[in-house]
Amino acid sequence: MEFVKEFATFLHEKGAIKFGDFTLSSGKKSSYYVDLRMVASFPHQFRKMIKHLQNQIIEKVGLENFDYIVSIPTGGLVIASSLAFEIVKPLIYVRNKPKEYGTSKSIEGFIELGKKVLMIDDVVTTGGSIINAIETLKEAGIIVSDSFVIINRMEGATESLEAKGVKMHQLTDIFEITKILHEQNLVSNDVLESVSKQTGSK
Repeated sequence: MEFVKEFATFLHEKGAIKFGDFTLSSGKKSSYYVDLRMVASFPHQFRKMIKHLQNQIIEKVGLENFDYIVSIPTGGLVIASSLAFEIVKPLIYVRNKPKEYGTSKSIEGFIELGKKVLMIDDVVTTGGSIINAIETLKEAGIIVSDSFVIINRMEGATESLEAKGVKMHQLTDIFEITKILHEQNLVSNDVLESVSKQTGSK
């Protein structure tokens, strides 16, 4: 919990989380915007995030229970690359669409059939991007049973992934972050209420 409090404050101070009226890439309206790609520009905080992620994976999944780290470009791949280096696990990634030249591969990196992977992403909303990647991996004979994200936007991803047989773990979620900031008087009652409504939290 101590890491999450520090992390939430850091995100707010550096403008990696903003509250207001935003339009997401999906076209959906949101009362906040999260940009975790900024974290890598602050190496000490980035390393703390990776180490906390590593500790949570050890506790909740177990390093012995997967063979590879897998992610999707771009935000999650930066995190997955650093994590794979720390825990000395092979890294692969799934393209949003097969490249249109060379071997036209969807999955980049060396992997063997029947191997088990842990999916890593930065921010998850509905889980659509992760699910697409999971489908690609399963078609290739690769096993996916767990996924880890830094921030869960709490808009259906957990349930969508569970329906695919994949358990989603998180370091934190947007409501927890907003509550922490509210307790420190960094965001207003209106902001907390807005995020609460959007996420269905209380």
